[in-house]
Formats: sequence, C-alpha cells, structure tokens
Amino acid sequence: MDFLTSQTHLHITTWVIAIVIFLIAALGKQSKGLHMTLRLFYILIIITGGALFFKYQAGDPMLYGMKFLFGILVIGMMEMVLVRQKKNKPTGLFWILFAVFLFITMFLGFKLPLNFNFLA
Repeated sequence: MDFLTSQTHLHITTWVIAIVIFLIAALGKQSKGLHMTLRLFYILIIITGGALFFKYQAGDPMLYGMKFLFGILVIGMMEMVLVRQKKNKPTGLFWILFAVFLFITMFLGFKLPLNFNFLA
C-alpha cells in the first residue's frame, strides 16, 4: 500500500469515527467527554486532511482548496449543532448546512484522490 492510499484511509477513518461520535452526541444525551473526544477528532481530521492537501494539491489546487474549505465548514456545522443544542437553541438550519457541506466534501473527496465517479 503506498503512502497516498494509507494517508487517505487514515483521513477517511477519522471522518467516519467523527461523524459517528457526532451523531451519538447530537441524537443522544450529550456529555462533555464525548464532545471533547469529537474535538480531538476535528484536530486529527484537519491534520490528516492538511497533509493530503499540501502533498497532492499540485494536481488540481482549486478543487483541493474547495474540499479543504468545505471540510472545515462541515466541522463548523457539527460544532454549531452541538453547541446550539446545549443552549436549547434551534439547530435546523445547521443540520441542513451540515448535510449539504458533507455531500459536497464527500463528492470532492472521492473525485480527487481516488478518481472515483461519485454519481455514476
């Protein structure tokens, strides 16, 4: 397995774990420990995504930059949902934005490093 594949797998694994933790925290009873664990995964996602971005952006820097931006927006919406839920404020808009940004990020993520046609 080459570096790109292992680095990509690590990045995808951190995303999957973070989304599972997020859904458990958002749909179940929130705990401070669970939220802090999710924040640790945010950092891991940014580190692994940043490593991929800086190593492989030469192929298509604009698309890689857009994926990086939308990935950060997904993390932001995850955090907004949890914080607003904790304060008993409405979260509907942030759930919608989370879903839209996640779809865009996944579309770009599958397209760029794996050359996988997401909608075919």
